[in-house]
Order: sequence, then structure tokens, then C-alpha cells
Amino acid sequence: MKDEIQKLFKETMGNYPTGVTIVTAINNDGKPVGLTVNSFASVSLDPLLVLWSIDHKVSTIQAFTDGGKFAVHILASDQQELCRTFASRGVDRFSKCNWSLSDNQLPIIEGAVAVLQCDTFKTVEAGDHTIIIGAVKDIEQNDKEPLLYHRRHFAPIPTDFYVTI
Repeated sequence: MKDEIQKLFKETMGNYPTGVTIVTAINNDGKPVGLTVNSFASVSLDPLLVLWSIDHKVSTIQAFTDGGKFAVHILASDQQELCRTFASRGVDRFSKCNWSLSDNQLPIIEGAVAVLQCDTFKTVEAGDHTIIIGAVKDIEQNDKEPLLYHRRHFAPIPTDFYVTI
């Protein structure tokens, strides 16, 4: 029963379209680390807070839970391959992209729709993941179309998708 409901849960969540992000930080050795994340969400306007979650099995979890800061890159529609790279194991992810260290000492990948540099506000243990809440300290925004993830496929958001409310 548990396996069946977990499978159904994965299918259900896979049918929920999301944006795609890469979250980056610096580890204890001073090296950049990063991973693809689609669990990103806004939390609060006052103070400015965002959240994302990380699986306890991720080898770089300490860099994100103990590092005190991180950067969230909202990916552009032309960054599908970069998304796959940062979701892969055993690859030198940062050798596959153009990046630089920000004034906040965070690895910033070029070409994203937006980058939010955050200080860790709070971490919350939740099952097999840790939820990381960040206080947004800096935002860089570019005029690009975002990348959408739906049913294990990537796509740009169609221009006729937008509706004025």
C-alpha cells in the first residue's frame, strides 16, 4: 500500500507544472556546489522569504543546511541542458557553465531569468527532506522566458499562456 501511494504521489506531483531552479552555495572547502531544484516557492513579502527542500541523501546537503547562505537561479527556457547537468551525478557541474562569485561570496550562474541571493533564515526537518527558508538579500532579474517542467519534460512557457487578471 505504501509503495502504491508513493507511486501515485510522484505521478500526481509530476503532473503539476513548476518552474525550475538551480540552487548554489559554497562548501566548507570553498568550492561551489549546486543542484537542480523544483521545490522552490515564495513564502513572505515582509520579510522577503523563499523556500526550497533538499533530500537528506544529497551529498552536498551540509553546504546548504550549514553554509548560512545560498543563491536560487530561476532558469531560462534556453537552460534545459544546464538543468540536466545540475541534476546529474558524478559530473563537474560548474565546468559546464559560465559562473562567477558574487559580492556575497555565492556562485552565480550566467543566463538565468533571475537570481535571488539569500541568507538562511530557518531550516525545518520534514520527512526525508530538509526545508530551507531563505531571507532574500539581493535580486538580479533578466528579461528572459522561464523554463517550465511538467510530466518529466521541459518547455518554455508559451507566450499565449499569459492571462491578465
